[in-house]
Amino acid sequence: MDVSIWTWAAVLGVILVMLAVDLLAHRDAHVIRVREAAAWSAVWVALGVGFGALLWWWQGPEIGQQYFAGYLIEKSLAVDNVFVWAVIFSYFAVPPKFQHRVLFLGVLGALVLRGAFIAVGAVLIENFSWILYVFAAFLLYTGWRMIRQRDEHLDPEQSAVLRLFRRFVPMTDAYYGQRFLVRRGGVLLATPLLAVLVLIEATDVVFAVDSIPAIFAVTSEPFIVFTANAFAILGLRAMYFLLADLMHRFVYLKIGLALVLIWVGIKMALKIDVVYIPTAISLAVIATILTVSVVASLRATRGAAGPAPAVEGAGPFRMATEEELAEAGPVLSRR
Repeated sequence: MDVSIWTWAAVLGVILVMLAVDLLAHRDAHVIRVREAAAWSAVWVALGVGFGALLWWWQGPEIGQQYFAGYLIEKSLAVDNVFVWAVIFSYFAVPPKFQHRVLFLGVLGALVLRGAFIAVGAVLIENFSWILYVFAAFLLYTGWRMIRQRDEHLDPEQSAVLRLFRRFVPMTDAYYGQRFLVRRGGVLLATPLLAVLVLIEATDVVFAVDSIPAIFAVTSEPFIVFTANAFAILGLRAMYFLLADLMHRFVYLKIGLALVLIWVGIKMALKIDVVYIPTAISLAVIATILTVSVVASLRATRGAAGPAPAVEGAGPFRMATEEELAEAGPVLSRR
């Protein structure tokens, strides 16, 4: 697939414009309600699906199917990110009105990091064909491990990243609105919101290590790998606010995601020297696994009560008082 520099520039331009629109729409801190989250989710999904349809028309069914298979893999694996975000926000008791700003920057960082991962992966595959065996083995192992650890959840208190952050970065004991850094008494301090952002970025690196090899199993085109990743994770913020209160109902989704990883690992291993499984079959298998896991989860948890709503100020960090907010100096002090 020959993609010109202008095509890359156009896609990146669309992504940047949509990010700017999203930022402007949420420039004031407020709680994202379900209706708003549903509307934005529809926008992001329509954008991703519309781009896939454009690719199908431009490059043909095979490329279109590769994009949609990659998009579905990334979108489904990204749901695991949403679970982790819920745990992190709950642990830090982040006020709902501040969560969007953190997730916006988190997704922006994820785009940059994944772009770098994709570039490295493409270079490795181009120059070392045997790396596909490593990717396939890694996907099989990750899927098996995910099934074994399906009932385990992230414990932020045990995170090495969080321990290092607390050790080396001085931090306030209060939230100062949406600010990540404040200056008190001439000393620059991080707020708990910065610790949350760092932890979210660190967990996305872990998820990218799983998801990037998975999408390379269905396509070797860097343009498709990047765009499928980008359009899948752009809607994660809206997805989080839409599904945050339904996390307890997706009890079998982790098994479904594990089976998807195992399937694409098998597909990649077979493609190397044995047989190429058509993309249409792979897409159908992935869609079937995810549909069955979601439907089975919703049926098994029908009528189940959700978690109690978080109470602002009930967590380990408090809200800064009006006096503290007034005393906090600018981050960039003039000398």
